Amino acid sequence: MKNIFKIFSVVVALSAVALQPAMAGNDERRGTAGASELLLNPWARSTGWGGVNVANVRGLDGMFNNVAGLAFVKNIEVAYSNTMLYGGRSGVTSGATLNTFGLGVRVFESGVLGAYVMTVGFGDLPITTYDSPEAGDNGTFSPSYMNINIAYAHSFTNTIHGGVVFKVATESTDNVSASGFAIDAGIQYVTGENDELKFGISLKNWGPTMKFGGTGHSLTMVNNADNNFTVETRAAEMQLPTCLNIGLSYDFLFSKWDQRLTVAGSFTSNAFLRDNYTLGLEYSLLNMFQVRTGYIFQPGLWNDDAATANNGFCAGGSIDIPFSKKEGSNLGLTIDYSYRTASPLKGTHAFGASLRF
Repeated sequence: MKNIFKIFSVVVALSAVALQPAMAGNDERRGTAGASELLLNPWARSTGWGGVNVANVRGLDGMFNNVAGLAFVKNIEVAYSNTMLYGGRSGVTSGATLNTFGLGVRVFESGVLGAYVMTVGFGDLPITTYDSPEAGDNGTFSPSYMNINIAYAHSFTNTIHGGVVFKVATESTDNVSASGFAIDAGIQYVTGENDELKFGISLKNWGPTMKFGGTGHSLTMVNNADNNFTVETRAAEMQLPTCLNIGLSYDFLFSKWDQRLTVAGSFTSNAFLRDNYTLGLEYSLLNMFQVRTGYIFQPGLWNDDAATANNGFCAGGSIDIPFSKKEGSNLGLTIDYSYRTASPLKGTHAFGASLRF
């Protein structure tokens, strides 16, 4: 009981910290946060139903939307995911490509250490200047975004699991760069005769402000006396896109063919965006085949006034291939795919694979 009381005290504290910036969020603050890539879910498995699995996420996917799910890595898990955001980088008006590598290792009987790196590629973009605003006249440049995440998750009891993520976000071009530090924390509570009812809550991207710096903020000019002088502009500080996720899920279990139907819902309170509401379903057969779908609703979506692109319908599937029939063996391969609508942009495709040892 003491552990349970401590964990729920942490949940209350996390909620209090998160709600202060979240309650202040409104349409006037849209686009004012920095490091917006921290809100991009790179994992194909969880994006198949819109990241609704805050309460029941398992494995490396948990390091994004609820790190408590990392506690369910049995031994070692290695994962890779490729996301073609808004169709991928195939032109000036296209999106970006996300590449993500993750590793989870059980280091204690009740503790798992994890890490993942996400890079964002935009391809070659045209350079435009005040004197030469036409694209193609000045060459190209290639921005570089990278998120580095180190996580630890712990099973306090058979029903309560929690964890924390320390992350560094970097953004750079040839002459301008910025970096920021943030912390995620999350908890999951599992109950029921067959652990069918789950509750989860997570706080994401809590940290200090960040700002850009570099030679790109300076401008060399010539005065009337033919003397060169340099003017440097000051970059404004940007807050990180803090958000609070709350999720609930229930498993309907059927003994024939090991079938499972999971119903899940989640609410995301964003400090610098409109709030999101997500509903999702996942069906599993023989513990090997899963299909899932979800719908992400944001106020204004049905009036063509959505604040972000990845809203609406999403779907995906997974194939789990065991490499050993030995009882208790965790050795296997999982292949994942997801698709998310992104009106009026192109849809987002994600492919992933993970190895369990």
